[in-house]
Amino acid sequence: MNLPSTIQAFVLHFGEMGSRWGINRTVGQIYALLFLSPEPLCADQMVEALDISRSNVSISLRELQAWNLVLLKHLPDDRRDFFTTPGDVWQILRTLAEERKKREVDPTLSVLRAILMEEPQTPQERHAQARMAEMHGLIKQLTTWYDDVKGLETARLAMLLSMGRKISRLVEGADKVVSLGRSRPRRETD
Repeated sequence: MNLPSTIQAFVLHFGEMGSRWGINRTVGQIYALLFLSPEPLCADQMVEALDISRSNVSISLRELQAWNLVLLKHLPDDRRDFFTTPGDVWQILRTLAEERKKREVDPTLSVLRAILMEEPQTPQERHAQARMAEMHGLIKQLTTWYDDVKGLETARLAMLLSMGRKISRLVEGADKVVSLGRSRPRRETD
């Protein structure tokens, strides 16, 4: 790998992290290389930069395309396919979140719904279904929140993320307003 040391460190790290995220090391390395590259790269350039086989690059690019994480580009007077990543890191985050939801969360909700439709036959099954109903409710609440948040403009989403624990103070303030509204005496005109 003949990359500058900072780029090489990032590419290698991304490859190692890839295996923890459920993708193989080569897919992670290719994504990192494309993310850092100022220009789209063709498969031959990736082979040379990462010292991996052409078939490994092709398989990895197909996987990245299936995740909608790379963009295919064509350059004038060049018949090869070139690849890049979206330029906006927020778009990458949104794509990753949506793809993970489709692949991991939605199937889990479907299985839970199907199981919860069955009539429990034993106390053990009733207990298990009650626990699964709790899990289904939590996941459903999270997906509803996700659906609300994913439509936010990037600036608002960034602001929301930067607020962190400050949000709890807003919720506490809203709780106080609601409880004050309940505790005030009713007037004749109310």
